[in-house]
Amino acid sequence: MLLRGAAARCIAVLLLVLPAVFAGPVSASAHEQLDSAADAVAIDPAPASDLASATSEPFGLFGLDVVPVTGGELLTKWSGVTAELRTESDVLARCGDGGTSCPAAAQKFLDVVAQGRMQEGRARVGVVNRAINLAVRPTSDLAQWGVADRWSAPLATLTSGRGDCEDYAIAKYAALIAAGFAEADVRLVIVRDTAIGEDHAIVAARLDGSWIVLDNRRLALVADAEMQHVVPLFVLDHDGVKQFTPPLVAGTPAAAPVTPAAPAALGF
Repeated sequence: MLLRGAAARCIAVLLLVLPAVFAGPVSASAHEQLDSAADAVAIDPAPASDLASATSEPFGLFGLDVVPVTGGELLTKWSGVTAELRTESDVLARCGDGGTSCPAAAQKFLDVVAQGRMQEGRARVGVVNRAINLAVRPTSDLAQWGVADRWSAPLATLTSGRGDCEDYAIAKYAALIAAGFAEADVRLVIVRDTAIGEDHAIVAARLDGSWIVLDNRRLALVADAEMQHVVPLFVLDHDGVKQFTPPLVAGTPAAAPVTPAAPAALGF
């Protein structure tokens, strides 16, 4: 879960699949600006001359800029996750060195990474997406942990075998990097699903200059430009958290780093 809002059902379809492989809320005005930007893109997409710069972040064809997030609950949560990832990397390293006490969840994660490394390009992305989707059962944080919002690192998620959309996304983010993707080519993205008015976490991986989306609601991969009824809100990576904003108008001052309010609740 990530933002306080309607309880989402991001991946109810996966309830039919048995495991087989093992920022604060933005203000109302900010959401209105993002919705307006999405409407404008639908009517007047970015020209071909902007395509090269659009690949620097996922959903670049929306024509949005990004500004750093310098504080708030979302940044706190992401900083906590990255600290947990560093701790888990020590566990994984001991397993890789042939340690005798390798936790089952760590071995599952290493198996996903090994499967990914056997593939190249889009096939590698697909292996990671499918493996994590099938390894985790969709469960809200309230049902699993008794709290409205908890972000878990991969080994915690694989230990319980349950999680919501950001838990899937965090596991895929870490697995892609462990499988050989450069940190600069992987993002965790929070989007607004305008069809149901809920927020959702996904992962995007850059291949040959284009962004491919890993989503816990589907096993198939899609390009960021092919996702319908979404507006990008935040992008998270090794550099921290950035917020998507409408593009600057010529002659206006540059956007300052932002500190958004606490995020609303993500669905699962």
